[in-house]
Amino acid sequence: MDETLDRPWVEDLVRATIEEDLAGGVDVTTTATVEADQVSVAEFVARADGVVAGLQIAELVIRLVAGKEEVEIEHSVADGATVKAGDVLMTVRGKTRQLLTAERTTLNLLCHLSGVATLTSRWVAAVDGTGAVIRDTRKTMPLLRSLEKYAVRCGGGKNHRMALSDAALIKDNHVIAAGGVAEAYRLVRKAYPDISIEVEVDSVEDAVIAVESGAELILLDNMPVQQLREAVEKVAGRARLEASGGLTLELAREVAETGVNFLAVGALTHSAPVLDIAMDLQAA
Repeated sequence: MDETLDRPWVEDLVRATIEEDLAGGVDVTTTATVEADQVSVAEFVARADGVVAGLQIAELVIRLVAGKEEVEIEHSVADGATVKAGDVLMTVRGKTRQLLTAERTTLNLLCHLSGVATLTSRWVAAVDGTGAVIRDTRKTMPLLRSLEKYAVRCGGGKNHRMALSDAALIKDNHVIAAGGVAEAYRLVRKAYPDISIEVEVDSVEDAVIAVESGAELILLDNMPVQQLREAVEKVAGRARLEASGGLTLELAREVAETGVNFLAVGALTHSAPVLDIAMDLQAA
């Protein structure tokens, strides 16, 4: 199991999503229409082409809802797999009541994470061969950051910092507060001598100032392609460069071909459409 999914708080998060659906009660529709001892087989089937992420989370939902009831789960594919519409992703055999009660929570997480992985894979394919790396941002849904960043990895992308303490990112407001790019960099380096520092700039001139101040990673914010090329030329390999802001899938390759090292794409997590996945119930 990926270490992200093997943390205790992941189970706490999943339990909270189940409680949100049950709200301390029961699934009244399922309880009324399904006999307590009825057993069924549920197939989780892709309704669209994409990349899968979150199957282990889906399994955790089902097992928590089933409780002590016996449930058999078989994965037909693994997270990170590319699937076609109609492919069976996972098959579950268990009490019908538990399967139906778990259905929506399971699909909410599985469809969302697979959507993130699918969108990421499209960005990765768009820049293939350029040497540029697709990275996510902290523009994630509250409490879902680790799971969404896991999904980004399933789609072939890389993760930016997870939390504010992992690395420093000097943004425009920090620069204003500190009185300039060089001063902001100096203050962070003095306070945290060993931490990785990235500096956000919106001009080629500030990019040069940042690298001459010692920055090893520079975020080029909302720069058009020609300005990105100029920044790459002026920095001349003295720091790694990351394009961010205003990026689109259609322009991804053109941006990557400027020579930047990274494309930071908030849309991977904040705007990914779900991958359509359904649970099809069958008699056992």
